[in-house]
Amino acid sequence: MGGKLAEFLVPGAVCLHLETGDARDVIRVIGEKLLQAGYVHPTFTDAALEREKNIPTGLPLGGRFNAAIPHTDIEHVIRPGVGMATLTRPVVFMNMVSPQEPVEAQLVFVLALEQPKSQIEMLQEIAGVLQKPSVVEALVAAGNLEDVYTALK
Repeated sequence: MGGKLAEFLVPGAVCLHLETGDARDVIRVIGEKLLQAGYVHPTFTDAALEREKNIPTGLPLGGRFNAAIPHTDIEHVIRPGVGMATLTRPVVFMNMVSPQEPVEAQLVFVLALEQPKSQIEMLQEIAGVLQKPSVVEALVAAGNLEDVYTALK
């Protein structure tokens, strides 16, 4: 579990205990880090923000923490990677199933994948990780990158 996710995590795009104002800020921060690391085109962040507005990705998990999985179309991606943020306090994303319903997320994965099939596979991989409350709690509590990889093993 989490093996493929761990392989795709971009170390420079993992922000632990990020203090941010809102969901847009989280996507901007991670998008910028993916850009700096050479994984995405300059259009990525704006495209991810636009997609989030129209097709939200907030995911209530039923435990102490909720998540969101923003992403966008493959033409904004140079090479595959995943950014991640844990937040000092939750921010509101809209629910992917019920778009009018807010979800306070504290764990965010930003997908930068260049193949439609790989997007589906990574979403399934992340869904598997998010179904385990102990792993979600370990990720939110992670103090460094090593803790993140340990949680995903």
